[in-house]
Amino acid sequence: MKRLTMLWAAAGFFLVVVIVPPIAHAQNPESTPQRSGVTSKDLVVNEVDGTANLAFTVLDVKYEPEGINRRHFHPAALTFYLVSGTMVFQEDGKESITLEPGDSLLVPAGTTHSHWNPSKTEGARFLEFIVAEKGKGRSIRKP
Repeated sequence: MKRLTMLWAAAGFFLVVVIVPPIAHAQNPESTPQRSGVTSKDLVVNEVDGTANLAFTVLDVKYEPEGINRRHFHPAALTFYLVSGTMVFQEDGKESITLEPGDSLLVPAGTTHSHWNPSKTEGARFLEFIVAEKGKGRSIRKP
């Protein structure tokens, strides 16, 4: 009987410790920064002549070693052109793509994706081209 009691006590401990995660260690995705080790600078922001409400933006985006831009999407299509370093692009539900200098990648509007610099020692840099309705081309976070 004593052995059976110890077995039940061990099973209860297992359920509490292993299956029920401690509340103090719960992670809130909203508290995790969208981007880490990433800076961007607008190089060009112009209205598109002959249109009612379109803007053309070129961003210079720099990633520190292991910099990341977590899951997000853009309401407009965009194109990446890798200037230096190596970047990994991951579209939800697809294999990741590694980009090298000189590579470009078209990302359709609404595509949920993330991208990061896999290097532990070298930075990476790309140009990002967006044509969208004024004020509607920037990224929107996804949990």
